[in-house]
Formats: sequence, C-alpha cells, structure tokens
Amino acid sequence: MSDSSLPARTWAALRGLLDPWLFMWQSAKRLPGAALALLRADPGLRGALLLLSSPGRLRDAWFGRFWAAAGPGVQQGAEPLVLALLEGRATGGRVVDTPLSPAVGGTVLEIGAGSGFWVHVFSDRYRRHQRQQKPSDSEERNRRSENENVITRVYGVEPNRDQHASLRRRIDAAGLADVYRIAPVGIEDLGNAEKWGCYDEGDGGAGIEKGSVDCIVSILCLCSIPDPERNIRELYGYLREGGRWYVYEHVRCDYSWYMRAYQRFLNFFWPVFIGGCQLCRPTVESLREAGPWSHIDVGQPPHEECTTHASSLFSFFLLMISITATPVAAQNETRVDVARDLTVVLGVTIGVSVAVIVLVCVCAHCGPNLIMRAWKGKPEPKKPAEHDRLEV
Repeated sequence: MSDSSLPARTWAALRGLLDPWLFMWQSAKRLPGAALALLRADPGLRGALLLLSSPGRLRDAWFGRFWAAAGPGVQQGAEPLVLALLEGRATGGRVVDTPLSPAVGGTVLEIGAGSGFWVHVFSDRYRRHQRQQKPSDSEERNRRSENENVITRVYGVEPNRDQHASLRRRIDAAGLADVYRIAPVGIEDLGNAEKWGCYDEGDGGAGIEKGSVDCIVSILCLCSIPDPERNIRELYGYLREGGRWYVYEHVRCDYSWYMRAYQRFLNFFWPVFIGGCQLCRPTVESLREAGPWSHIDVGQPPHEECTTHASSLFSFFLLMISITATPVAAQNETRVDVARDLTVVLGVTIGVSVAVIVLVCVCAHCGPNLIMRAWKGKPEPKKPAEHDRLEV
C-alpha cells in the first residue's frame, strides 16, 4: 500500500468500514426466501408453527442459502493465501515464493468441511497444477514437492448431515474418493466410534485416535464453533509430536481502541446475519494455551493482498498461522501491524463527526438570535439589567 496514493488508501479503508454492512445486507435479503422454502416444504398451520418453534432450523436454512451465493466469492478471494499457507509459502502473514516450512501432508484433519468449498486444496492433482502455473517454480522444485508431504488421508469434520451430499460431490470431483473421509460428528466425538454409528464410507473404521494426526487445517471456522477454548484444546490432543496446525481465521482486533470499538459494535449484528460467526474471539490466545508449541508463525495478510475478498472485513480481521507442535514450551512470534490506514480514517471520521455535532448544537443554541439580528439589520437595544438600575 506504500505505493498507493492517499485517496486510494482512504477509499480502501472506507470500503473496509462499509463492506461488512453490505455483506450483512446480502445475507438479510436471503431470509424471506429461506422462510418461504421451509413453508413450502411443510405447508399449512403445522409448517408455520414448526417454523416459529424452531428458530435454529430457520437459521441454518437462511445461512445455507446465503453461503451458497456468497461462499464462492469468499473462497476465490482467500484461495491464494490459503494455498500459500498449506504449501508452507507463508510467513508473518505474507506470501513468499520459496517454501519456508513444511507443506500440509500425511493424515489431515479439516475442521468445518461444510459443503466442501475447500476440498480441492487437498488434491495432489490440483496442487501440482497450481505449482506449474507459477513461472518462478523450477521443475526440480516441482518434483521435490510431489514426493514430499503427500496427503494420505483427510478427515473432514462436518456434523451437519444435510451438507454431506454436496461434500461428497466435491470429493469425487477432486479425485479424493479414496483419500477423503467425512467425519459425521462434532469435535468432542472425533475419537468416539459409537458416535460415528453405522456411518460406513469404506475402510478405515470409525473414530480417530489421539496423537495420530499430522496436520489440522481450519479455514474460517473457529470463529463459529461452540466453546472454542475447549474444542481447540481437544483438537490439539489429536496432533502427533511434530504435527502442524494451519489456521486462516477471523480474530479479535487488538490494534487500536478505534478498531476494537468498531469491531465490537459490528459484532452485535454480525453473528445474527453470518451464521453465528464471532469476530472478536481471541483465537491466537486460545491456540497458544491449548498446549506447548515449538514454533508459531503468525501474522495478518497485508491489505493489498486481501482487496479481492468478497468483503474487505477479511482484510482487517484475519490472521494466517502455521504452527508446529512438539512438547517444548518455546514460542516465537512474528507480528504484523494491522489496519493502520483504516485506524487513521476511522479516527478522522469520529473527529469530524464530533465537530459537526458541536457545531450543530452551537447553531441550535445561538442561531435564532443571530438570524433575528440579521433580519432586522441592526442589534436590538440593550435593556438595563435589574442590578444596573439605580434607585434615587
């Protein structure tokens, strides 16, 4: 952003303030359609009573309808950063050409698989194609990448079985039918074979053993899971020694009081319209406290790399984290300053607003008298005050 002009930076910052509200408006427009679809599926008085008595059912249908329209745009904007993260080409939130850390591989646990928006990033075929499109990558590096960090198994955690049909279609389209398996339970039941029930998807049995996972991948999902601290600690237990956790998430803003106040105000409305997503969760702290880590590389993507997102909200409240887990207490952190231009614009906006309010109040108090004097063309004669009168 240093090469951009001040007007361009100002406009980008203002977009960052306005885009979340436009994003919520796009969601609000889908609510009537979701309600009508449920009423058509179960017409009559019974359907109306069922709709009123099951707000969770309406909420799920509403968000599903909205995300089917908005999700592809969000995915398209985030995909370059997510791919770089999974390939080990990200440090401090910035994308680099040469891998600086191991790529995702081995047994992978994808949290919040949903309808399968991110299934394709686990396909060797897709990742190989993406590497070949990069002119800076040499053939030797491509061959080395193909032989290292091969993904042998993916468990996609998705307890909502209404999503499974779409998820399976995307698994087949990515050529991962023999690799990707749906885990039809919540995080708390990943190791409980009984909870998996008779859900049969081929070999591999049911349940996942603690300490058996090489990599965990969470993309825009930790902001909406219930009881995040407990569930993050639970997920940590599934990582083997030396395992890695790749995170691309909304996080709480700690940059300035302007942005903290704005984000918290926004968060009063955001979860209602965006499927329970919470903008202000201290995800980084929760990850740190889940257990000992040998290395933490955390940072916010630069603004110029995020302007293609469906909502510029993602430009200011995302962190990209690659974590390696071993039983060591040492922690290293790389922080990137965040939303500096936006903070300045928000501060100026608040200052101008206060000045306008003060001016309006002054005019409201003094205006009538000033207008009367201007109309008469001369000041009114001053009447002597009571204490100025002299008694003779």
